[in-house]
Parts: sequence; structure tokens; C-alpha cells
Amino acid sequence: MRKASIKPLQFIFEAAVLACLFTLVQYAINSNIINQYYQINLASICINIILAVSLNLINGFTGQLSLGHAGFMAVGAYAAAVMTTSLNQPFVFGIMAACLAAALAGLIIGVPTLRLKGDYLAIATLGFGEIIRVVLQNIDYIGGPAGIQGIPVYTNWPWLFGSSVLTIVVIVNIINSSYGRAIISVREDEVASELMGINTTRYKVLAFVIGALLAGLAGALYAHYFYIIKPDNFNFLKSFDILVMVVLGGLGSTTGAVIAAIFITVLTAVLQSFPAIRMILYALILVIVMIYRPQGLMGNKEWGRKTWGRIWGGKNGPSANK
Repeated sequence: MRKASIKPLQFIFEAAVLACLFTLVQYAINSNIINQYYQINLASICINIILAVSLNLINGFTGQLSLGHAGFMAVGAYAAAVMTTSLNQPFVFGIMAACLAAALAGLIIGVPTLRLKGDYLAIATLGFGEIIRVVLQNIDYIGGPAGIQGIPVYTNWPWLFGSSVLTIVVIVNIINSSYGRAIISVREDEVASELMGINTTRYKVLAFVIGALLAGLAGALYAHYFYIIKPDNFNFLKSFDILVMVVLGGLGSTTGAVIAAIFITVLTAVLQSFPAIRMILYALILVIVMIYRPQGLMGNKEWGRKTWGRIWGGKNGPSANK
């Protein structure tokens, strides 16, 4: 009886925790306990969580080194901004356009490049990310180098929180599915996966498209929170920031990506007056992690239902062995 009721109990507990977190933060914002400065940092945390978790699907779980994630964020940001600013469409349509445009860009880039491996793939994705940025700079309809200004501010805490939770839920469910097992098998041994009949290119492209789609979602939220976007916001350094979060948290750990995204965002806020020191610290963090903990903060471990199962069921409880 206990075994049958433990999963619903865990789900209710997790939903209650999320509901309490959402309500407390919303109350603090409405009461101005969280002022404008902290609201900006909170928005950056949520956007970076989406970016880090989505890139972790590509780099961590699939084992492909992508350095062009900021390019997909740019596609989503501009697509959403054009929909709401130039075409006067609702924000929901802007979000949909951002996700579809970024997913299409991921498909166009992924099909030819994901047949490459290792450093060649990294160079190709870096090049495509820079191509996207340069193309945006040369389109007058979207402002060229000056970008788009006066974007309606539609992004708020419910959108940020809901999008972050949705991203995590989508990635976790993909990884726990048969598709996820095929994706992980590509990372573990691509040759063996091919011998077992797995179409490795198909699953690499699938992961790439989903990661790009979620990066487009992050771009749409970014554009409609900061109301000004320009191509230079999405250069290589932005992709490097996201990569640092993934490596620091642990390749193949969604929990680690979330923790690292929060840590890096807070660190950036503290050091925003010293951009040169920030880049030095990023490099030092990567060097230290690679030397002393190459698997990252969490490795490939997760804080999830198994952990809550041990809490509810005890060390030897029914859920501890699942």
C-alpha cells in the first residue's frame, strides 16, 4: 500500500514546494520587498537556467560540443520582438514564433554539422553562431547593428517561473524516456550505438533542435524583459557564459546546470562593475574545476524523486531502491 502511494505523495509535495516558492516570490515582488535591482537578477537567473539546462541536453547528455547557443537565443529574441513590436501580435504568439524559428535554425544548422565530431563540431557551431549574429547586423528591417528598441515588457515572474519549470520538466522527461536512453548512448559510445541500430545522427539532431527551441524561448523572455536587443548581446561570450554554467554544474546533470546558472548569475551581478575580473574568474573557475573536479559540482547526479523517496520512505524505504 505504501509503495503504491509514495509517487503521488512525492508529486504533491513537489507541486506544493513549487507553488509556495512562486507565491512567496510574487508576494515579495508585489510588496516591493524584492526591488527592481533584485528583480532584474531574478529574471537573469531564470533565463540562464533555461539556457544552461537546454545546452546541457546537447553538451552533457548527448556529448556534443556546441558553442553557438547564443545564436539560437538571438533568433528567438528577434522573432518574438518582430511579432510583438512590428506585427502587433500577442506575447503568446511571439513565444511560439521564437520557439519555432529557433528550432528551425537548429535543424538547418544541425543536419550538416552534427555529422562532425569533437573539435570540428565545436568550430562549426561557433561559426554558425557568429554567422547568425552578423546576418542580424545586416538586416535593416530589424534595426541592423542598433537592434530593436521599445519592445513591450511582457515578461514577468509568472512567465519566468513557468518557463523555467517547464524547461526542466521537458528535459527530465526526455532523458527518462526511450529517446533519452538513445541520446545518452550516443554520448557513451557512438560506434556501439550505431552497431545496435541506433540512428545516432537522428538523435543528435533531435537533441540539437530541442535545445535550440528552448534557447529561443529564453531569447523571447529576454527581449520582452529588457526591451532592447541588439546583435552584440548574443556574441561568442554569451555562448561561453552558458558553457561555463554547464561545465561547472556537471555535464549530464540537470540539477547541476540549475545550481551553476544561479551561482554564475549571482557572481556576475556582484562583479558587474569589474567585467575584466569577471572573465578572469570564469577562466579560473574552469581551470580549477577541470583540475580538482572534472565531473563538475554534481557530476551526473540529480536531486529528484529518488532523493525525496529516501526522505519519505527512509534509507530502506520502498522508493530508496528505485
